[in-house]
Amino acid sequence: MHFTKDHEWVRLEGDVAVVGITKHAAEQLGDVVFVETPEVGKTVAQKDGFAVVESVKAASDVYAPVSGEVVEANDALSTAPETVNADPEGAGWFAKIKVADASQLDGLMDRAAYDQYLTTL
Repeated sequence: MHFTKDHEWVRLEGDVAVVGITKHAAEQLGDVVFVETPEVGKTVAQKDGFAVVESVKAASDVYAPVSGEVVEANDALSTAPETVNADPEGAGWFAKIKVADASQLDGLMDRAAYDQYLTTL
């Protein structure tokens, strides 16, 4: 699993990246009440906003950790947005992106580096 400084995670499954927000992000947001996932077929560029998560505290964009094409969206979040709080790094995933350039993952943090990054916030 890889992480961004914007608190997204990405897990590679072959040439498809499963993307969501980190446990830290979910905790900071509080109770998630709405999730807007990207449309299947949408092309996204690394660091572009491609989804939205709203909580009782705030609305935030979710940024694509890699460039590619959205091949699946987690539509279950539209009726059960609380899944993001319950299992942010599992069932609370937002989208699956067919990766255009796997080398983009090299610029992301591993779990240890992300945990270290959190201590600087």
